[in-house]
Amino acid sequence: MKTAAIVPAYNEEARVQRVLDPLRQSQAVDEIVVVNDGSTDATAARVLEIPGVYLLSLPRNLGKGGAMAAGARFTDADILLFLDADLMGLKPEHVDALIEPIKSGRALMAVGRFQGGRKMTDLSQRIAPCISGQRAMARELFEQIPGVAAVRYGVEMQITRFCRYYRVPTETVTLSGVTHPMKEEKLGMLRGWASRGRMYGQILRIMLDPRAPERSVERTLRLLRGRSSTGIGQPPFRLPQWLSRLQSQRKSGRSPRVRR
Repeated sequence: MKTAAIVPAYNEEARVQRVLDPLRQSQAVDEIVVVNDGSTDATAARVLEIPGVYLLSLPRNLGKGGAMAAGARFTDADILLFLDADLMGLKPEHVDALIEPIKSGRALMAVGRFQGGRKMTDLSQRIAPCISGQRAMARELFEQIPGVAAVRYGVEMQITRFCRYYRVPTETVTLSGVTHPMKEEKLGMLRGWASRGRMYGQILRIMLDPRAPERSVERTLRLLRGRSSTGIGQPPFRLPQWLSRLQSQRKSGRSPRVRR
């Protein structure tokens, strides 16, 4: 079973290597894909300095859900490991522990929970483990969850809600000593609060949705249309067609955006 680690990254030039180094050391990971989600800093340049990593640079910011969906569409791996790009304290054994329940067949999803890192991040994961961004999933499960590409910060809640409703076999994996910086530390107090407010708003909309989650096998991601964070009135970004072209270019070695 092929395993791909997918790392959505937005303006993480100073932190992304801390995640990529243990991924490269893990014996359980066959492919590493960093999805540069329209970063305005040097995230892409930093990733290109690291050997053995694919860089997928999106033309505009799609949010975390869109970046995860793009990474899943890009790879043909059977197991998808999603990790935040700003983790601190991640080790190869944490990576292996997240993948093992899926590879062994005990579960279809494994969710990482911080412990012994920082008090605030440990507390937040005890209160709301459903929004952990550290997950390993069977590809067949991920492809059944509808609307992942469109929910931005709410993607983990979308996944959790679907898996709880359909009683998907899930394991929790303790990630001892792992943590990440708070939004206020990365963005400053005011911008951090604003970003946190947007995140909780998107999560609450999914939590309070009274409808049962639908099952929809999205082997080709749907067309993403409408307004984006980069402006209104832009032409629609046809993600499936764009990724198909990139895959062809990747195989022929002609893509400037995808490097190994």
